Amino acid sequence: MHPIWDIPTRLFHWSLVTAVGLAWWSAETERLDVHEAAGITILVLVGFRLVWGVIGSVHSRFSDFVTGPGKILAYIRGQGSPTPGHNPLGAWSILALLGLLLLQAVSGLFNTDDVFFNGPLYYAVDSDVRDTMGAIHDWAFTLLQVLVGLHITVGLYHQFLKKDGMIGAMFTGRAPDRTGRAAPVPFWWAIIVVAILACGLWWGLEQAPGPPPSLW
Repeated sequence: MHPIWDIPTRLFHWSLVTAVGLAWWSAETERLDVHEAAGITILVLVGFRLVWGVIGSVHSRFSDFVTGPGKILAYIRGQGSPTPGHNPLGAWSILALLGLLLLQAVSGLFNTDDVFFNGPLYYAVDSDVRDTMGAIHDWAFTLLQVLVGLHITVGLYHQFLKKDGMIGAMFTGRAPDRTGRAAPVPFWWAIIVVAILACGLWWGLEQAPGPPPSLW
């Protein structure tokens, strides 16, 4: 019996939960060094999930669970067919979360606290772009709070009211009365993807311009 969610997808999920929580905590406590590290980690994780959504195990691929409006409406009406992985409505909420997290993490690279901290791409753009990115970073966080709240609420509803094991499946990979259709792809694929993304991002940020020379 094959798992629904492979190990890389489960590790991604809980790593992202940890990184987002750390980013929120570090922003509230003004630990901006930690906030930067959490944001860059989120960027790597989201990048991994986008790649894994193409080359990963069958139920991790977007082609397996992202559907058109017809199937979404059928699901809402209770007429949809059972799915081993994400349901049609949940699929689009996940894409929205990934897109918003990507926007939040990228905009944070240009951010500043106007005192001690500048993001790694702060000096790569002019003040107008920095101001725009700062505004995006603020309103994207508000939207992110709403989506995360909905995501948690739906997860709890499925776990404890519908009793379909949605949260448990993200720990074990398995859920009651559901099984994967194929064996997961090798774990080392995920290691290679993460290594390439992390090294590529590190190299790219290292090429970013630093502060201008001081006149004093």
